[in-house]
Amino acid sequence: MGDRVRVLWLAKGLGRGGAEQLLVNCARHLDGERYEVEVAYVLPWKDALVPNLRELGITVHCLGGGRTWPLRLRALLRARHYGLIHTHMPVPAVAARVLSRGVPLVHTEHNMWPRYRRPTRIANAWTYRRNSGVIAVSGAVAESIRTTRLRRGTTPTVIHHGPDLGEAFAGPGARERARQALDLDQDAFTVGTVANFTPKKDQLGLLDAHALLRARHPDAVLVLIGSGPLEATLRERASRPDLKGAVVFAGSRGDVPMLLPGFDVFALSSRQEGLPVSLMEAMTVGLPSVVTAVGGMPEIVTDGIEGTVVPAGDPAAFARALTAFADDPARRRACGEAAAKRSDEFDVAGAQRRIEDVYARVLEGSR
Repeated sequence: MGDRVRVLWLAKGLGRGGAEQLLVNCARHLDGERYEVEVAYVLPWKDALVPNLRELGITVHCLGGGRTWPLRLRALLRARHYGLIHTHMPVPAVAARVLSRGVPLVHTEHNMWPRYRRPTRIANAWTYRRNSGVIAVSGAVAESIRTTRLRRGTTPTVIHHGPDLGEAFAGPGARERARQALDLDQDAFTVGTVANFTPKKDQLGLLDAHALLRARHPDAVLVLIGSGPLEATLRERASRPDLKGAVVFAGSRGDVPMLLPGFDVFALSSRQEGLPVSLMEAMTVGLPSVVTAVGGMPEIVTDGIEGTVVPAGDPAAFARALTAFADDPARRRACGEAAAKRSDEFDVAGAQRRIEDVYARVLEGSR
């Protein structure tokens, strides 16, 4: 055990986002005989997943936010003598590249490069050659990385991380329990989504699509699981006559897998994505989906097979796809079965093994 490599996983926050949940999922399948992992995060108010990591025996360091967190990161790096640093999200990654001279770096890219704000994009690109290894959560994300910024001989490794549900929450009993937990009518056609309330997730567009769906299916319900800066705006839109009483705000939840079987269709109206964990969770429990053609979503949802893929920013097209599922229960079942079958490829244990293969390659190259 004394030969283990001490690894720091560095993230911006540990809230209930998809990228953050991946850390918990991967920690459950860590090879503890080879690697001793610690986690550090910048934003103290994004700490919902800290208890989950600590329950797994992971040491967690909060860098405290503010303007001085890079100084605390530098002190941590000096005190703990990490053998490898694995960064997530560009801002903490830039700091690690500047401050960690001599320590091998692996970076996981969760988002499409053009979507970063200009200062972030410049700093990220300027320091990117410090990475000894790069992991991308989807093929689309990998293709967005400017290859001229990669270290010579480095190519991104695409790893579909997948969810870690433990067991599939499926069947009539699971559906009934989920609907009771959400206070939903057992027979209402229900669309559900899981995402932070931010512009890039475009829940406003989803609300407009739901209003169009209700023109044909007036009892249809939309469930929004999540929270974020646009919540007041979304609630105002949901209070208008065409949606009043038809939208459930379920809040940020730690029991999402238990709630997913309560939906008839899973929806993501994003304008940008890497590869959302919530979509893979929904497929794992056998839900058909309507998603936008952005990021890695078309890589795992084949239009007409596991669900429907529509253009981003087109509520009318989104509504037509939802209406088609509402009209045809047999098609919902067929797409849901295909989604569950496709989800067999989402193996978080296998993903962690591939991540550790990247670690081994990087560490060997650094000797």
